[in-house]
Amino acid sequence: MDFELPDEHRMIRDTVREFCVAEIEPIAQEIEDDHRFPAGVFDQLADLDVMGVPVSETYGGLGGDQLMYALVTEELGRVSGSIGLSYAAHVSLASKPIELFGTDEQKERWLRPLAEGEYLGGWALTEPESGSDASNMATAATPEGDGWVLSGTKQFITNASVAGSILVKAVTDPDAGYDGISTFIVDPRADDGFEVTAEWEKMGLNASPTCEIVFDDCYLPAERLLGEEGAGWEQTKKTLEGGRISIAALSTGLAQGAFDHAREYAGEREQFGQPIAEFDAIRDTLVDMHRKIERSRLLTHRAASQYDRGRSVTRESALAKLEASESAREVAEKSVQVLGGYGYTTDFAPQRFYRDAKLMEIGEGTSEIQHLVIGRELGL
Repeated sequence: MDFELPDEHRMIRDTVREFCVAEIEPIAQEIEDDHRFPAGVFDQLADLDVMGVPVSETYGGLGGDQLMYALVTEELGRVSGSIGLSYAAHVSLASKPIELFGTDEQKERWLRPLAEGEYLGGWALTEPESGSDASNMATAATPEGDGWVLSGTKQFITNASVAGSILVKAVTDPDAGYDGISTFIVDPRADDGFEVTAEWEKMGLNASPTCEIVFDDCYLPAERLLGEEGAGWEQTKKTLEGGRISIAALSTGLAQGAFDHAREYAGEREQFGQPIAEFDAIRDTLVDMHRKIERSRLLTHRAASQYDRGRSVTRESALAKLEASESAREVAEKSVQVLGGYGYTTDFAPQRFYRDAKLMEIGEGTSEIQHLVIGRELGL
């Protein structure tokens, strides 16, 4: 699809690609093995001015669109799923909702440092007892004085241990169902009653922190309410439309990275006197991997482009996320198979892509939820 990309988009993509090859790819396995969040990489991304790609320049962003952001996310995923995941959560979940729903004062206070890369952000929806069923939310915010007191537990929160701000969903009216959910801005560095109680060891993506956080009578002043009281669920649905596009882009990047390693290996590895890429079975496998990646990329770019035109993308974002996430896992698995025994070792990258890709079918709505969303959009 390169020929369809505007020059500015292609320039940003190429700049990020060069940075990824030079600065991230050499350390990708090391930070995963060490379970180390690479703060310095995000400082460098801030220097490249891509920490707020789709955020207005008025508030420190690059002033790009969703398509440009998808391109950046794909390039990061192509070399490191962990960095791509923390980046995507920072932009689409932690930053963009403040631009969409915040006051001018909230944008200046909370959005600007995110967009300029002063620190990363997080977004807290999931709870120990509520995953796909977000209506079963137990975290509550009760009025007190001129503010709110937040109590509850959130689970599987990306970036929570390194974040400078976290958007938290909480029940403000227990009798109103989805209309009783609101969004609050929490400062994990300064707000009393906030605590990171666990940082999970995971199957993959271990250079991106995934945390349990607890709010124990955490007082928030009134100006920390994002948008209107009770608007939290509508905000969530809008946020997830953009978030699913970013996961589709990240998945496409993971698949492309896995394919690149398999293709290179197949061209160099010789068996029976010829490169294994010349055998029908390997060639057909690589072609099938390429086909799935191109299909994922097309669906992702279409969803992003429609988002940028202001159209509803409920079906398109779910379709892109479903296709790209499942393809990422399938392509990464095939990459391991092409490399054979080497693919199963940490000396080679396919095993990392394989482990990282699995989360793409779970986070921001499981594949089963995407089927549900798409079915509803089709009137089924």
